[in-house]
Amino acid sequence: MPLALLALAISAFGIGTTEFVMMGLLPDVAHDLGTSVPTAGYLVSAYALGVVIGAPLLTALGSRVPRKRMLVALMAVFTVGNLASALAPTFGLLVAGRLLAGLPHGAFFGVGAVVAARMVHEGRRARAVATMFLGLTIANIVGVPAATLLGQHLGWRATFLVVAVIGLVAMASLARLVPPLPVEAHTGLGGELRALGNRQVLLGLLTTVFGFAGVFAVYSYLASMMTEVTGFAAGTVPVVLALFGIGMTLGALAAGPLTDRALRPTLYAALGALAVVLTAFHFVATVKWAALVSVVLIGAVGFLTTTPLQMLVMNKAQHAPTLAAASNQSAFNLANAGGAWIGGLVLSAGWGWTSPTLAGAVLAAAGLVVALVAGLLDRGAPETTKIVARGGEGEPGPAASAGEAAEAVTPPLASGS
Repeated sequence: MPLALLALAISAFGIGTTEFVMMGLLPDVAHDLGTSVPTAGYLVSAYALGVVIGAPLLTALGSRVPRKRMLVALMAVFTVGNLASALAPTFGLLVAGRLLAGLPHGAFFGVGAVVAARMVHEGRRARAVATMFLGLTIANIVGVPAATLLGQHLGWRATFLVVAVIGLVAMASLARLVPPLPVEAHTGLGGELRALGNRQVLLGLLTTVFGFAGVFAVYSYLASMMTEVTGFAAGTVPVVLALFGIGMTLGALAAGPLTDRALRPTLYAALGALAVVLTAFHFVATVKWAALVSVVLIGAVGFLTTTPLQMLVMNKAQHAPTLAAASNQSAFNLANAGGAWIGGLVLSAGWGWTSPTLAGAVLAAAGLVVALVAGLLDRGAPETTKIVARGGEGEPGPAASAGEAAEAVTPPLASGS
């Protein structure tokens, strides 16, 4: 695999750390800025809102910018957002800093996924995308616990300063390791939106919203389940969350080669397994060892869905894979927010601490149904396994019919190992 994937993984590590560390710092932020913990929770929502807004907006605005320059620019915005968060004197300005830090999230993963896929041979593209996402999963094992401890001992502002430093390292890595990419022929915003309106792309995005919402219906309340039902002490919660991160990493490692081999079957199996594991967790949550195994499995099968979903929308969007991939990140964040909301609803209804696991299983099953419907509608059509581009190095030859550009595969920029 090219070293450029390391630069993308470092960037993903920083993004994953700042996205999830806020959950552990809410009490410290609330105390320091004189607000309540529920109000401080808006800082999580502000980041997610930034992702949802920024993914399509920044991707569209940067559609004419060379990919390498775009990646560096997005990490610059991310770094400034975290620096602004560290220096924010009031709660309102901290909310603004979190919103700013979230804006480049979706666009970065959208552009990064296309860049990663273009840097390797066709049969290794899903593995390349999964390698970038490894940085996100490792952040949940190392970055988030370490950043939380740092914030608890040196103050929450120190956490965001360190993340800003990670952003600078990521920018330097991208500038040094990512090769200059040929500028893709611009299809125009209308062409990008038309590609995004492809039925298979929309069904892929809907699968993301339902399927991944099942994960966050449980993850959002995992700490409370472990202490209130399983009987773990509060001090062990970081270890439990790290186990979830280990599961995510295992899922990401498996997702690449499995998706390269069979995209839709991998997606079906992951969503089905997620529904089963979430249901089982409801019944074994009182048994400590079984609960811990369930946490790892939820992380693994949950994250096993991410690479096939990302590759599916990129493949089906064809001439606008970047906007589709970025929009998929918006879908993931809608799933995060929606899953947490639905999990909260069943808890508020008095159905018990483990009720979000069953709600999550229903959501995962709904995602599987959408995926199966999409597969049936796509039956008979040639399975798209190539990310294509118009013009540039992939320009059609003389055999193309008049008035119709032939689809050409964008050649890899570096050989896969």
